[in-house]
Amino acid sequence: MTTEPCDGCRKAVRIAGGIGDFWSFETSSTGGITLELDDGGEFFLCYDCIEQLPDDRTVTSDDVSAL
Repeated sequence: MTTEPCDGCRKAVRIAGGIGDFWSFETSSTGGITLELDDGGEFFLCYDCIEQLPDDRTVTSDDVSAL
């Protein structure tokens, strides 16, 4: 199993696929995604942090920093 830290909460987030899953036959999915923002920011966030981002306007790097 491979993990990557969430740029919002810093928790280790599972990354699906790769050789680690081949040997363990793990079938659960990835726990987050990388977001590329309009202001040039790029962040890997877990789904819990993504849910905390504003949905009534364009998300900025400052919003991610506020998590």
